[in-house]
Amino acid sequence: MPDLPTPQDDTEAALFSECWDAVLSYADLCTSGSLTAHQLATEAFTLGMREVRAAASTHVRGAGSRTARLPTIPALLTAVRATAAAWEADGQGHKLDPELRLWLNSGSAARFSGPPLGRPVALRGLRDMQEADAALLWLAEVEALPLPTVARRLGLDPATVADELDQVRGLFRDRCHRAHLDSPMDAQCRSYARLLDAVTRSTAVETPGDLSRHLATCVRCAEAAACLRLHGGGLPGALAGGVIGWGGLAYLERRRRATEVRLGAGRPGGADADDREEGAGRSRVLRGGLLAAAVLLSALALGVSMMPFGGSGEDTAAAQDDRQPVADRGVSRTAARPTATRSPSAPASATRTERRPAPQKPDPEPQGTSSATHRAGPVNASATTRPAGCRVAYELDSQWPDGFQATVSVTTDQALTGWEVSWAFRDGQQVGQMWDATVHQDGPRVTATAADYNKTVAAHGTLSFGFLGSLTGGNRTPYRFTLNGSPCTVG
Repeated sequence: MPDLPTPQDDTEAALFSECWDAVLSYADLCTSGSLTAHQLATEAFTLGMREVRAAASTHVRGAGSRTARLPTIPALLTAVRATAAAWEADGQGHKLDPELRLWLNSGSAARFSGPPLGRPVALRGLRDMQEADAALLWLAEVEALPLPTVARRLGLDPATVADELDQVRGLFRDRCHRAHLDSPMDAQCRSYARLLDAVTRSTAVETPGDLSRHLATCVRCAEAAACLRLHGGGLPGALAGGVIGWGGLAYLERRRRATEVRLGAGRPGGADADDREEGAGRSRVLRGGLLAAAVLLSALALGVSMMPFGGSGEDTAAAQDDRQPVADRGVSRTAARPTATRSPSAPASATRTERRPAPQKPDPEPQGTSSATHRAGPVNASATTRPAGCRVAYELDSQWPDGFQATVSVTTDQALTGWEVSWAFRDGQQVGQMWDATVHQDGPRVTATAADYNKTVAAHGTLSFGFLGSLTGGNRTPYRFTLNGSPCTVG
């Protein structure tokens, strides 16, 4: 396994720290355990940085010409996907997530390396932008960093960065519109192209029924619609799904949760009040800090959070339980470089009650994997023998023709040292990727089991987890919610 490349200067050293946890976060989604995640991340980071350096040197020698390339973080994430594909081709596919292996051997994966005009619109649109503009869009929309932090990282004026981001969104839309028109399309798709452009420009224009039906069955036009519609909150999902491919929505959720933890925990009361996020749809005040401190905490906390848990009987379960889309749960550790170890960390989401912004669906491919590991019997005897008065809030974050994203929050009257939340679906829904819990489904009955890091919940505290699901008909709210076997009220 290769070592991480050596930074060439202080600027590149800072870049390494900024990008490592993003690479490791996606590699963890792609693999079957923490050790293989670190191996995949290291190989991909080495490959990606070599390509980034080569592109930069080519650009310098190009006498003013601009080489089309992605910003550094999405370029490195693309290297993770390419390295995973190489593992599959070289007979190392057993190290990868099973659903990723299916995707890598499908036509969906072939689109990302096939003819340029057949690649996803978001990928082509982002590559066609100036790198600085593309980096601003990616950091704000996918990495979910508050705008003052983005401004400091890119050397922009914090007072005008929100206006610049609006302009960059418009540029991205224009590039995606042009890419969509240049794509090979059949006669039906071509006939809807102008109408699609018109209805996605304004929130006041309703989508005609025939266009809606077309978007429900045409993947590529639906992808284009998500990139062209700048309102409604679907742009982050369109970017992540179109550039990363498999696992895009799960990665997006991980990065959003990681940013919330890193910038919202462990801050003094007198934090900088200027770190108020100005982007559309953001309503919370996120308190920022120095960039270097945030970066080092990010890199170390993700590395520490991925230490394998010992014990021969629980190895498989531990490898699955810790594959939730969160990172940076530690706030008091110090180190200069990321590590290959993981250890249990403090709860990050057990008391979170706010609702997360939800990506819309441009991407019908699988977005992660559900764990088949389910511990039989109660999680913890002391937790299950208590009478557990509880209240459940079930939030449908977003929905598309064949899937949805939801969040479950449970407030418990009793302190817990382990928990299982169960419910029953009414319409045959199936849970796919779940974060902050391990999922087991038997027919309509679903059981979510606490992850290792969030088993403990204080009395009158709230535990929370989310998931992606598929549907074939209705999508009514589930019923018969229980916490450790005791019924909960829903409301």
